[in-house]
Amino acid sequence: MNAAKRRALFETLRETNPAPVTELEYSSPFELLIAVLLSAQATDVGVNKATRRLFPVAPTPERMLALGEEGVAGYIKTIGLYKTKAKHVIQTCRILVERHDGRVPTAREDLEALPGVGRKTANVVLNTAFGHPTIAVDTHIFRVSNRTGLAPGKTVHHVEMKLLEVVPDEFLHDAHHWLILHGRYVCKARRPECWHCAIETLCEYPDKVLSPVQ
Repeated sequence: MNAAKRRALFETLRETNPAPVTELEYSSPFELLIAVLLSAQATDVGVNKATRRLFPVAPTPERMLALGEEGVAGYIKTIGLYKTKAKHVIQTCRILVERHDGRVPTAREDLEALPGVGRKTANVVLNTAFGHPTIAVDTHIFRVSNRTGLAPGKTVHHVEMKLLEVVPDEFLHDAHHWLILHGRYVCKARRPECWHCAIETLCEYPDKVLSPVQ
């Protein structure tokens, strides 16, 4: 995809959704961090159901620590891998309290040092909580980037680096949200819904599905 098409693609996505936001529910950088940590191999809907109960009880690292692993697990047991995630939550909260005065760090290396926090989670927190122009490549963004020809790559890291290279600066902050929402609701894995895709004319996917199943 050439530069003109890429710009037109993001201009179109911006027109359809001028202020994209994450579908995870949170009210602080700490809550966002925990929500993203819990979202691995889980849906945002499922995470939100659990955190609506958890966050009012433990909105800070100190109060989350007070729950302990079993306490946290009791709130998130409807989420996959909940025991491991509860362990990571408690370990993360302990580090936040002991090393960062109970605050979520704004440096990538500090975020990635937290248990259960990889590059993708760090990118989401940096972008959504702190406004950094990062792009967290999940399965949706990986698929959209390859399928459309926007930023083809064989690995999520390759796609991330390519996106950072080719996305115009003015769109970098919101690109993550536009692409993930597009992949979640339009450019779906099994059958892309090209018949109502706003960027269909710009997309370079050769096997477009231009009409719904009758």
